[in-house]
Amino acid sequence: MNKLSIACAGCGSRGRTYLSLAAELGQFEIVAGADPVQERVDYVKKLSNNPSFLSFSYAQDLLKEEKLADVLLVSTQDEDHARTCLSALEKGYDILVEKPIATNIEDVLAIEALAEKLGRRVMVCHVLRYTPFYRKVKEVIDSGVLGEVISVNMSEGVGAFHQAHSFVRGHWGVKEKSTPMIIAKSCHDLDILCWLLKSECKAVSSYGDLSYFTPENKPQDAPLRCTDGCPFASECKYNAELYTTSQKGWLRHVWPLFDVDNPPETTEILEWLKTSQWGRCVYQCDNNVVDHQTVNMEFENKVTATFTMTAFDYGRNIEVFGTEGVLRGGETVKRLTGSEIIIQNHVNEDFEKVSLEKLEGGYAGHGGGDQGLVQDLYTEMTCEDINDMQTSITVSAQSHLIGFAAEESRLIEKEIEISEYKESLL
Repeated sequence: MNKLSIACAGCGSRGRTYLSLAAELGQFEIVAGADPVQERVDYVKKLSNNPSFLSFSYAQDLLKEEKLADVLLVSTQDEDHARTCLSALEKGYDILVEKPIATNIEDVLAIEALAEKLGRRVMVCHVLRYTPFYRKVKEVIDSGVLGEVISVNMSEGVGAFHQAHSFVRGHWGVKEKSTPMIIAKSCHDLDILCWLLKSECKAVSSYGDLSYFTPENKPQDAPLRCTDGCPFASECKYNAELYTTSQKGWLRHVWPLFDVDNPPETTEILEWLKTSQWGRCVYQCDNNVVDHQTVNMEFENKVTATFTMTAFDYGRNIEVFGTEGVLRGGETVKRLTGSEIIIQNHVNEDFEKVSLEKLEGGYAGHGGGDQGLVQDLYTEMTCEDINDMQTSITVSAQSHLIGFAAEESRLIEKEIEISEYKESLL
């Protein structure tokens, strides 16, 4: 078996996760990496165990060279995805791109069109397709035990501190600097819906707002920074000083190179918080993305679905209502029953607990999807027919269309027909 060579543009948390998994498999050779933070590139170089590894400061520098690898992993900040992907396609790379594909739908469609024109493969990191949980949900639906699927309810509880870390203080808090939150956080979920239902979305409407993380909810006399002696520090669940204790794990996503075995000292973290964007009071940031949003969808096969994204819950949940039975699964079901999925037949009130594949090697991140995606990367990039790819951009662009249309619907307060929406963009 010939090895597949990989170069990486963006060696942050997600890039290092995928490359760490690839390094454990015998099918890949890591040949180059680019990132403004030199320590991250050095980490990937060590990980590669490749004496010929090439280091770059920026993706543009890597792409100035002749084609260095079979596949370019694009895990830069979201706003750089489009430029990097388009340049890489022109250079001859096949691509594995972190979601979202791009920060606006026009760039998503441009990448899709260029890939098709050049015959390149673009695989999107929609890792939920590879998790034991969603694969089992799909297996149950496809088996027919639920009968004909009539409607689906899904939700994603982002988690209050996750919201504060990523979508208030963090990289995705300002829509103009990143992308609508429904895309940044939940294009995974919209993709899963299309995959489970084997149908394209026909129409969408959406409602949501930024209701809580606003100046109106700031406690009186709270300073601009949590390190400035906030009188409410001890009772505030968003206190940035929690990065030194219960929320220290979040630092691995934003610290230049967070070492789990040798984490920064408390004094070092507190000093960093005095100037870092993650040290700001959550009620006094420049954030403008929603903290809750609901999307209503009608699919071409007449199935209706709802999806709710909220800062004020934890984990994902799903209900699939069929003519013969109901599937319920996710965090809430697990807490109540001990099983991640239960099935109830309409004839009686008993429910069946469904067992999932056990993950080995500690790959619980993203529910095991990271491992599954990397294991499938070789097959996706070497399959004879591009149309056989499971997570190609042609398939994955559908979730982005739904998400951007949902955001448009939220803003103009009208239902949007997906076909008309796409036609208006071409």
